[in-house]
Amino acid sequence: MDKKEIYEHLANIYLDASSKSTKKKRKSKPYPKPIRNLILVGLLLVLGLGSGIAYSNLNYRNHDAQIALFLFQDTAKLNFNFDPAKKETFSLELKQLNLSKYKALSFSARKANPKDTIALKVEFINRFNEKAEVYLKDISGKWTNHQINLRRFAKINDWDQMKVLSFSIEEWNAKEKSGIVYIDNIKVVK
Repeated sequence: MDKKEIYEHLANIYLDASSKSTKKKRKSKPYPKPIRNLILVGLLLVLGLGSGIAYSNLNYRNHDAQIALFLFQDTAKLNFNFDPAKKETFSLELKQLNLSKYKALSFSARKANPKDTIALKVEFINRFNEKAEVYLKDISGKWTNHQINLRRFAKINDWDQMKVLSFSIEEWNAKEKSGIVYIDNIKVVK
């Protein structure tokens, strides 16, 4: 016998053995109809109670949760030096973003020099070029979360299409002539 004949012989043996094993499979008897119905009702009851408990636990855990829209998740660095300049700004283009359903602006900030006294100017501009700013005077040397209610930006009447959000350090609002302020996790919350 040559190799080809050996392969064909082995293939025929394999195919015959596999077709016989599929014929030998037993058919299982289904459960009687009343037992199937009981199993189905029990399964639905367990799933229904389980999802109800999971839903109630989810609501309990997220009772104080807020819905947020992140505008910038990286850390922004405001590196100011007032010898040649009078102001340092970090701006975000909001691209006509609708903020009318949001209640507050939230972010974390810290200054690099804990001895410096810095006030941070936060400003919004809308599509009508209405500008409103809020000054934060409590920028710390440690990461601190800040949340500003959007109602504090009183000069903005229309929040439907916002253009720019900016953070500025002005020369008259910093004790030192140079320094760094970091801003992180800029978002609006409902």
